[in-house]
Amino acid sequence: MAGTAKRFGFSHDSSSHLALAVDEALCNVIRHGYKQEVGHPIWIKIWPLDDDGTLGPGLCIVIEDEAEQIDPSKIQGRDLDDIRPGGLGVHIIRQVVDEAEYAARDGAGMRLKLVKRTNGPSAKRTQELTTRCADGTGCDDLSSPADASSNHDGKAGA
Repeated sequence: MAGTAKRFGFSHDSSSHLALAVDEALCNVIRHGYKQEVGHPIWIKIWPLDDDGTLGPGLCIVIEDEAEQIDPSKIQGRDLDDIRPGGLGVHIIRQVVDEAEYAARDGAGMRLKLVKRTNGPSAKRTQELTTRCADGTGCDDLSSPADASSNHDGKAGA
């Protein structure tokens, strides 16, 4: 995934973040959707997005499965104040892409649509974090303004 993103003009860090989002999403499907059972289908579709004149070109990734359907509004990361291993997949995904849209598929399963643009809000967060960590001003605050208003109630999701 990172190699594909680089070919479409994403920075090294943004490409790595997109690969991380896809990895987290696939882990969530396997762990939560399929309860770690093997032999179930997962489809991944990737296509380029033209430059929209503001946020630049991008990629759209759609991940689909046939796992149990859940109410997309219940897919929340756990409270970030709950310090323990795991459970940050949804939070990470929403941090490193510009759009993350969960939906039930017709019939069975779920669909996750991820959109990342070369100059989108997530690219700006990546650049700010990279700059702060590189110049020593700190990289301990990984939250975005959007997270301050999010409801992290720990329901369904990782």
